Amino acid sequence: MTEQIQNGTRRTIDGKLSIYCDGYWIRYYVPPTSTLVAKKRLIDHLTRRTFHHTEDGINTPGEKLELARAAHERERDPARKRVNAAMLAGALFNRATDIFTVLVHLAEKGVSISPDNELLKQCGDCFREALELGRNVRHYSGHEGIDELWGEPFKAFTMSIEDFYESRYIKIAQTMRDIDRIAETLCGVFAGDPCFEGLDKLLHAYAKAARAESETMKTDPSIFEVWPRFVAAGEALLAFEPKRPPDADEQMQRWLDKGLALIREGRELMSYLAGARVPMPKSTREFLERCAGFPRSPYSAPVSVREPMARVRGAG
Repeated sequence: MTEQIQNGTRRTIDGKLSIYCDGYWIRYYVPPTSTLVAKKRLIDHLTRRTFHHTEDGINTPGEKLELARAAHERERDPARKRVNAAMLAGALFNRATDIFTVLVHLAEKGVSISPDNELLKQCGDCFREALELGRNVRHYSGHEGIDELWGEPFKAFTMSIEDFYESRYIKIAQTMRDIDRIAETLCGVFAGDPCFEGLDKLLHAYAKAARAESETMKTDPSIFEVWPRFVAAGEALLAFEPKRPPDADEQMQRWLDKGLALIREGRELMSYLAGARVPMPKSTREFLERCAGFPRSPYSAPVSVREPMARVRGAG
């Protein structure tokens, strides 16, 4: 009988302390003690990470908040107004962290900060408005907004550090699931085609490395093993070339080129997911739809593209 593992179960898997969540064993990190200083460090880290994974030009300094708001209010062109909204959201995030930094500094000096402190309320209001404007912020690839990532600083502000850490494992499990769906679907598209022999091994190796990247903090010493493995697996997949039949006509050559482009697009999307550590549902759905509509090669055996079977994944 298959063991029923409860979410939140912790075990040592392959030498790593791991936590089980929705079918995956994910590297577990003990959360720091929930203090105001620790919360500030977490929010600062999450804010930097958010701007790192979103479009250029929106990391507006907090002192420019009023200018950003005025520009957003007077803009009428829809495309430009979206960018202004993203810039305003960035200013609100930075204003919130500026206020929180001052409050933490005062607390370190022995000043008592009550929950109904006016500055603390203003900080929360800035985070909340930034979250509402987050739908206008896009991933740096231009693919889509990543609301879950944009909302993390606000969640860290409103939740205990322990609860925030627990919520992250849910998002990482969802990210791992989508990485696997992309890899498995691509394997199905080219299954049985001799031109793409060996592709499945490269896709599985990259998906495994991407899952490990998505669960590993940059401050973890194991990153010196995880990151090179991820990069090397990506380079190997990028270097893949289909075996082109010597008698292939122009139509076949175009099909092979389109197939290679699809594989590289999937690799890129898996890379975005691993880096952001949150799902990108719109981009993933659209990519899987393109895979489902990709024409079969005359050299292929008839196979169906299907979702991967449910299974428990190891931490790496």
